[in-house]
Amino acid sequence: MKYDVKSEYAGEFISDAEIRETMSYAEAHKNDRQLIVSILNKARECRGLTHREAAVLLVSEKPDLTEEIFALARDIKQRFYGNRIVMFAPLYLSNYCVNGCVYCPYHAVNKTIRRRKLSQEEIQREVIALQDMGHKRLALETGEDPVNNPIEYVLESIRTIYGIKHKNGAIRRVNVNIAATTVENYRKLKEAGIGTYILFQETYNRVNYEDLHPAGPKSDYDYHTEAMDRAMLGGIDDVGIGVLFGLETYRYDFIGLLMHAEHLEARFGVGPHTISVPRLCAADDIDTADFKNCVPDEIFHKIVAVLRIAVPYPGMIVSTRESAVSREKVLELGVSQLSGGSRTSVGGYEHEETPDENTAQFDVSDRRSLDEVVGWLLDLGYLPSFCTACYREGRTGDRFMSLVKKEQIANCCLPNALLTLKEYLEDYASPATRLKGEAMIARLRETVPGKYVRENLCKYLGAIAEGQRDFRF
Repeated sequence: MKYDVKSEYAGEFISDAEIRETMSYAEAHKNDRQLIVSILNKARECRGLTHREAAVLLVSEKPDLTEEIFALARDIKQRFYGNRIVMFAPLYLSNYCVNGCVYCPYHAVNKTIRRRKLSQEEIQREVIALQDMGHKRLALETGEDPVNNPIEYVLESIRTIYGIKHKNGAIRRVNVNIAATTVENYRKLKEAGIGTYILFQETYNRVNYEDLHPAGPKSDYDYHTEAMDRAMLGGIDDVGIGVLFGLETYRYDFIGLLMHAEHLEARFGVGPHTISVPRLCAADDIDTADFKNCVPDEIFHKIVAVLRIAVPYPGMIVSTRESAVSREKVLELGVSQLSGGSRTSVGGYEHEETPDENTAQFDVSDRRSLDEVVGWLLDLGYLPSFCTACYREGRTGDRFMSLVKKEQIANCCLPNALLTLKEYLEDYASPATRLKGEAMIARLRETVPGKYVRENLCKYLGAIAEGQRDFRF
């Protein structure tokens, strides 16, 4: 099909021919120093790159230019997101699934995994456990099963989660990662007050996609790929995209991912709110040795760096699929959101399951507690943030992106990050983490721009120490 970035049809805004032409172009120019330098100079303007320009950077082989790519990624990350790292946790509601995805242990023909669905009472206990860790932001996860996990179940679960107030705990933002659905159902999710709607493409290669999804509603490539368009039409203006690196050649899916971001910007005037970069990892009946396109660390790090250069504005997410060492590397290169203390099993927060219970979607590499992750971030000089203020103040979609593109979002983000860190330190932190966090707050509060904001920040910090909660700018 002819490539058309504004088309409503998946085969036109994700054109296989355009991806393959881009791959050929990048391979032909991977050692063209003059072209690469010109692309880097354009990237320094922080207005983004085309998928073709970014593809050249990804495959370039000059070591000195690779170091320049990494240095620029660090600069852009600092320019737009500073040292703030937003914290979240996934919450698995159900692992019932009717799909046949060959890379996921939830697939319908897997008879070794134990199927489980949380009741509303069990969800309450899971959320209280998450609140007792200090979490304020969740990402809901379910398998696709219209009988066991209908949209009504998801909506009821969202109401349950928002309704739970335990001690000083409250979940202030519920992001949702569920299967592609209808415009009507996206409207219902919007009305329920979700934050970001997240859906991974898995792979943009249509032929490979259909091989990897041999059965179930997810096997419809077009319906799945056009889901973000329907979400936007349903009023959800914060959407999160991603691929599962390792299912297809990384070059193909990297280009497809950028084309998807370009499409959303071209058709709706606002690109993705977040981009996720999961890598294929082992799970119940999944062996990574069965997949020939697994991505090594050095390539993964370069993917993150070039994505940050190509799309400076969206948040970038990495989960506990990655080890602590890998997460430390990609934090400096572009990642701005991080999960902590995560469980990928159904009901895994109330009590951590044993191997024989077996409900998890994938093996967790970084198994540290939230407090350990927060302390580690503080040691590295990052500012852990539990902020949900933009969503609650209506700074979403084009309003959020406008602030980011004008480099004004830090005026909100820095004081809000300090306030939410203060809440965490008062209510949940270990003594060692609290000492580190208080030092971070003392150091950064004087750097907040604007005398009025600084004065109010200091007042709010004092009020939090006295027991009050939930201040925001």
